[in-house]
Amino acid sequence: MARAGLDSLVVCSVVVVVLLCRASAQDSSMNGMNMGGMNMEHEDTSLPSPHAGSGTAWQPASVPGHEWMLMRGGWELMAHGQIFIDYNQQGGPRGGGAKAESVNVGMLMEQHALGRGTILFREMFSAESLTSPHPGFPELFQTGETYHGLGLVDHQHPHNVFAELSAMYTLPLSGKVSWELYGGPSAEPALGPVAYIHRTSASELPLAPLSHHLQDSTHTSFGVVTTGLVIDRVKLEASAFNGREPNEERWSMQFAALDSWSGRASVAPSRNWTAQYSVGRLEHPEALEAGSQWRQTASVEYNRPLAAGNWATSVVWGRVHKIDTGANLNGYLLESTLNFLRRDYAFTRLELVDKDELFPQAAVHPAYRIGAYTFGGVRDLVQNRAWQFGLGADVTVYSKAATLDAAYGNHPVSFQIFLRLRPGIQASGHQHP
Repeated sequence: MARAGLDSLVVCSVVVVVLLCRASAQDSSMNGMNMGGMNMEHEDTSLPSPHAGSGTAWQPASVPGHEWMLMRGGWELMAHGQIFIDYNQQGGPRGGGAKAESVNVGMLMEQHALGRGTILFREMFSAESLTSPHPGFPELFQTGETYHGLGLVDHQHPHNVFAELSAMYTLPLSGKVSWELYGGPSAEPALGPVAYIHRTSASELPLAPLSHHLQDSTHTSFGVVTTGLVIDRVKLEASAFNGREPNEERWSMQFAALDSWSGRASVAPSRNWTAQYSVGRLEHPEALEAGSQWRQTASVEYNRPLAAGNWATSVVWGRVHKIDTGANLNGYLLESTLNFLRRDYAFTRLELVDKDELFPQAAVHPAYRIGAYTFGGVRDLVQNRAWQFGLGADVTVYSKAATLDAAYGNHPVSFQIFLRLRPGIQASGHQHP
């Protein structure tokens, strides 16, 4: 009962924050800023741009754009991504020792006018199947997907080579109403917040959240069709998609029936705020579980441009209800990244998440509530219009049930030291106050 009360309190808190966001709509007075021609689908440049999010999800319009842009023959061509080269030391008996690895993703986008609307193509790729140690990136208490037919535990899986291959058509219907159609063989349904690899609040954190599979793991789905309406500052959308998670063949696409569905409502009350609530039914998402799931998520994202930097914060809740067993798993996340004095970054990620896959070969699978608390910083060694090259480090401490001490140790501590490379912020033409 206590946990149910906490879950309800957190959800109610998110709703309150959304209402407060709407009260701050005076920030929209900044909507006259020029976005370098990159908002063709919306005359109101205070609305979020699809170039800064993932799938059709919204980030605040004021987030900085780390990307290169080129105009050719009526096409807007964009490229962005980042590479982390890590020394990863996970603590405790199940930490697995120190590993060298690279977390990486690259995205290409092409946009052109088509009739009265615009067409946007996206291609996202990752080389993590080559740059992650087997069976994946070591990460204490992380679960999800498989390796050699067994559930991954204490490891984050590498992303697929073809992480996104999609197209989105946007058609204005009136001054404040537009219609969107999105999809592709590898795409993201309208379920969850902006995926962590695209969130500005997570831009300096190499590893995935422990709550990733409760919140935004559908960001790579092999078969998606989404349609929706943008009505002023509100977006309503629905998706049909293949809800099965990718298998171990990271270089292939595994198509199946579009038998899962989701719906999402998003709001962008000003340039600095977005919020969403979504729900979906996923048919047979887990390779090692026969059942289906209901998933709910709610999130609020805040971004504030500063005179010499930027501050981005996200609050995310996700819940999975396993239909066959009736089990509920919840994940709560607060992450924030502060860029100050131009070259310096301080970041944190605080999580509480329920895990029932820590001992996959056990006869029963109880859920344990895990806390993970990460703190770190980055210093840009090179920062110009073309590149940002930084040196960073982070440390993570945990809370857990005492019954896990035998497997994980009493007080495990993990840390990373890493180099980060990405496009320069001025290369995209974004100019934020």
